[in-house]
Amino acid sequence: MRILPNEPLGAGIAETAGARASGPERRCVLSGEHGARDALLRLAISPDGLVLPDVQAKAPGRGAWIGVARGELEQAIAKGRLKAALARAFKGAPLVIPDDLAERAEQALRRNLLDRLGLEMRSGRLILGADRIAEQARMGRVAWLAHASDTSEDGARKIDQAWRVGLDAEGSGKCGIRLPLDRAALSVALGRDNVVHLALADRASAERVSIPLRRLLHFTGAASAAADDHSDGAAIAAPGAATTN
Repeated sequence: MRILPNEPLGAGIAETAGARASGPERRCVLSGEHGARDALLRLAISPDGLVLPDVQAKAPGRGAWIGVARGELEQAIAKGRLKAALARAFKGAPLVIPDDLAERAEQALRRNLLDRLGLEMRSGRLILGADRIAEQARMGRVAWLAHASDTSEDGARKIDQAWRVGLDAEGSGKCGIRLPLDRAALSVALGRDNVVHLALADRASAERVSIPLRRLLHFTGAASAAADDHSDGAAIAAPGAATTN
């Protein structure tokens, strides 16, 4: 799937920073690496020290930024490394890190992606329905293509082929990305029955969707799986580390 800028899967946080040098950066409290702000997840720290995910990065007060995958975050919490890093960053201020912080972060990232898709649909930019998507794809009018996680192989293959025809990319293996969301979650979020395939014709819309999708794919570890599938859509996956405000 073609999303610009085209960031390679598994790229380190420094590589993403280079790809988006014009955007604001943050420094990782765990690794010390720098990365683009929109590739990371902010953890907000309340006045009483409670640490919670802040996917919109709008919560007031202190915060830290993470881009590590869920497994690494869970290890950092279990071994006390996250708490120690935050304590150093905030001069020993009292901190309370929920045991289920990683789960809360994943759910927040999922909601953020679904909310973004909902906004694109309400603005009339999201294309739904296998027949309609295939028609638009054959005419070269699809910039971004995705399928629910439980899409049938045959259904996805037919639409992927139509997309390659429209892009004059037959034989390339280019295909839509498998979202880390099933049709039930997509249908509920978008208020439509049986949402299985999704597409965007507008590249600006595709980039807006790619930001929360990159972060979710990286956090869940789905970015690596997408790379193994050789999905061109996997190029939207992003890096990871953690930073302070």
